[in-house]
Amino acid sequence: MSLTIYRKAHFNAAHRLYREDWTDEKNLEIFGKCSNPHYHGHNYELEVGVSGEIDPETGYLIDIKELKDLILEEVEEPFDHKNLNIEVADFKNLNPTVENIAMVIWNRLRKRLDTRYDLSVKLFETPRNFVLYTG
Repeated sequence: MSLTIYRKAHFNAAHRLYREDWTDEKNLEIFGKCSNPHYHGHNYELEVGVSGEIDPETGYLIDIKELKDLILEEVEEPFDHKNLNIEVADFKNLNPTVENIAMVIWNRLRKRLDTRYDLSVKLFETPRNFVLYTG
């Protein structure tokens, strides 16, 4: 029997969507107010799903504390109350769109999570705008 367990988390972060090789006018045309040169922020809501088989000895799929600590170390501590463009190395050369942020989070978690698990990352940039990334 395969199932998925979820852990929710959140972080607050600023970012700017833009390309350095474009003019401010073109960035504004493509990214709208999200290209504000002074940045803007979001209250990101995160749902991490881990799928697999239940361990018959423990009854757990995964120890939820292990998942909680992993999210804290790989997402909340490095991203919370940060300017993603400036303070998070993952975005030095990567536009911090919600799509790219979700993929970065997935990659950070994937490299530390046992390969017997499947992983999904659902990231809400606003209550109505979100992305689901499964690798």
